[in-house]
Amino acid sequence: MNKYRIIIICFCFFLAGNISAAEHQVKMLSSLKGQMMVFDPPVLTIKPGDTVKWLATNPGHNTASIDDMVPTGGPTWNGQMNEEVVVTFDKEGVYGYKCTPHYILGMIGLIVVGDNSSNMDKSFKRAKEIQEKFATNKSRFTDYFSQIK
Repeated sequence: MNKYRIIIICFCFFLAGNISAAEHQVKMLSSLKGQMMVFDPPVLTIKPGDTVKWLATNPGHNTASIDDMVPTGGPTWNGQMNEEVVVTFDKEGVYGYKCTPHYILGMIGLIVVGDNSSNMDKSFKRAKEIQEKFATNKSRFTDYFSQIK
């Protein structure tokens, strides 16, 4: 009898963990409030186990992780054009992502999962190098990192 109780209790804890996970949405937009080529929201802070769904709100966009801006062991993704993408984030840290065709225009965003200390310094350093190459929105990464607490 005790064996079955332990199994049931473990199953309940498993379900409780999955119930607390949330799904967040990010829109891929050509313009918003006078800014061109943006994700909305551009910076998203979530908990480990949460999911982010990128919505193909305007045509001509995708979402893809930036290679040097993902915590070790964290998920990477490379969505197709006009495709909704769903990613679950279990690994804590800062994730930089982009719209591939509009990367040069500074269409980027940040996902912060739990404790960001694992790769914050490395990601910020890489972001500063990347944004120097943007044709527009040359301080966008710096602005977004300033929103991380």
